[in-house]
Amino acid sequence: MFDSLISFVREQYRTNEFIPLHAPIFKGNERDYVVETIESTFVSSVGAFVDRFERDMSAYTGSPKAIATVNGTAALHASLLLAGVKAGELVITQPLTFVATCNAIAYCGAEPVFIDVDRHTLGLSPVALDEWLHEYANLDADGLCRLKDSGKVVRACLPMHTFGHPVEIDQLLAVGKRWGLIIVEDAAESLGSLYKGQHTGTFGQLGTLSFNGNKIITTGGGGMILTGEELGVKAKHLTTTAKLPHPYEYVHDEVGYNYRLPNLNAALGCAQLEQLEGFITLKRSLAARYESELQGSELQFFQEPKDCRSNYWLNAVVCENRDRRDALLKATNDQGVMTRPIWQLMNHLPKYATCLRGDLSNATWLEARIVNLPSSVTPELSA
Repeated sequence: MFDSLISFVREQYRTNEFIPLHAPIFKGNERDYVVETIESTFVSSVGAFVDRFERDMSAYTGSPKAIATVNGTAALHASLLLAGVKAGELVITQPLTFVATCNAIAYCGAEPVFIDVDRHTLGLSPVALDEWLHEYANLDADGLCRLKDSGKVVRACLPMHTFGHPVEIDQLLAVGKRWGLIIVEDAAESLGSLYKGQHTGTFGQLGTLSFNGNKIITTGGGGMILTGEELGVKAKHLTTTAKLPHPYEYVHDEVGYNYRLPNLNAALGCAQLEQLEGFITLKRSLAARYESELQGSELQFFQEPKDCRSNYWLNAVVCENRDRRDALLKATNDQGVMTRPIWQLMNHLPKYATCLRGDLSNATWLEARIVNLPSSVTPELSA
């Protein structure tokens, strides 16, 4: 029943073999840089490519500082600690996200509060956020946001740019300013995405990226913290075991984390970053082809929000209902074309089922309908 879509996908990738959802492509200097790292013997957390990757990412995103980490979850955890999140406090986020977003909150001993998303961005709704805060929170004499009933501190807000599509981050910043909330952006999926010409992850006090093997560029594993000069220095210190500089002594002045990205991974990242704009061009071309192919069908292609440039990390369609979603998932996967549903809502997972939440109508509606289609970059797409 979805044969035409399956045929279309196979035409794009020019293969009758299994088609993954998103696979990396290595066509640049990856091999040369990795070999150079091995020959230097600096394959661990100290080396020239770590420094270069941080500088290159700072220049690309426009962030004053970029601090490489071992993965995106580590970047999130460290960023929340730098934002001042403490045990027993609350962090507002969206239920429609990957579990790492919530896990990073839990690592701090804090709890997530789930606020609904907007259907046109798939990300945290600034209107729903403001309405929930007006109903359930107030500002104390010190300007801290607290719940009216329990007095718990609401410390931060953690929106995610879902599938590379930017949230309405300027409006979220405005709400955060009114309520004394620190904004930490989960930009794990949105490297190369722009909101009104500015790179995602650079609006809040802190932002994070991921370079997992399924992201638009990869370091094998890896992440990055984007922030300003002062917090950047603190982030580097915190993620390198809080070790103070000394010619030979081991002096650590606080509890630190061994979240450093190895030089070997950074070498891969430098080569991948050199190709990023080309990857985005090809992925946006694929997205336009999907949109054209699906016009007039029962599947609604999800388009980038207004005033944004999305990297279209994962292409998505909205099905009529859950039954049609499940039918699409079965038909494609049975024929070797990998598709996936969106994540289960975080409030449906046992660990987070009892967390505070607002009305989640949009997130629930999307959970039952979204399907991701193959979105890999391949050289054939440029033909």
